[in-house]
Amino acid sequence: MTDDAPVTPTPAGPRRTLPRWLTAGRLALGVSVLALGLAGAPYLTGRDFGGQVRDYLVANPQVLDEVMAARQASEDGARVEQVNLAIASNPALLEHDPRDPSIGPMEARVVVHEFFDYRCPGCKAVTPEFTQIVLANPDVRFVFKEWPILDRGDDTTSQYAARAALAAQAQGRYLPVHQALMAEPALTQESIDRILADNGVTLGQAAAAIASPEMTRHIADIHSAAEALKLTGTPTFIINGKAAASIAPADVAAAIAAAKGG
Repeated sequence: MTDDAPVTPTPAGPRRTLPRWLTAGRLALGVSVLALGLAGAPYLTGRDFGGQVRDYLVANPQVLDEVMAARQASEDGARVEQVNLAIASNPALLEHDPRDPSIGPMEARVVVHEFFDYRCPGCKAVTPEFTQIVLANPDVRFVFKEWPILDRGDDTTSQYAARAALAAQAQGRYLPVHQALMAEPALTQESIDRILADNGVTLGQAAAAIASPEMTRHIADIHSAAEALKLTGTPTFIINGKAAASIAPADVAAAIAAAKGG
């Protein structure tokens, strides 16, 4: 883009990324809880219960993996329930917004919303399989909610990428730009501009859209909706008003199939 089209950051929304792929903290917490229990065991059993448990865990380290997986599943379930309650109390938050890019028929019985950030590792990881899900379900409408939450301080790369994608939408080039932004390992303003140009976007026209107050309002509205929906990070998939069990493409595909069956 040109230097005379600065990006005006939107009001700061929640700046979190879904920690499903960050397990070290939870593992440390689980080990601490286990250690606390073992510390008190001799007073309850009168024998080296802790030593026996330690020996067992050393011989069967997969048990800790199973404990942490169960904890993760419980937290995911609570998070999904919180989102679903928020949607049920205010379904207007997911009503059709003509400003959002979408693929599929407007009259579709099944509608999938994805909230994402182009610098989110989880978003990037699931995009290839999610794209296959889109292609395999031409009767489903997929709505793309640009939710840039990973900027810090003067770094507004996520914000710029979201605005660039929406500018590409105005020129009918959203999907190829979206896919290229997700595939780019290290996004910068320069790489984003290159992606726009490589995909046939007129840069001068895009620069005006990126800096427009209408664009600012659109992204601010997405931030507000995500906060009202109690979303905790990206990506979040919502199928017919119900949050997917996880970010795994298999779970998203299963939720789509269930919604079709229902």
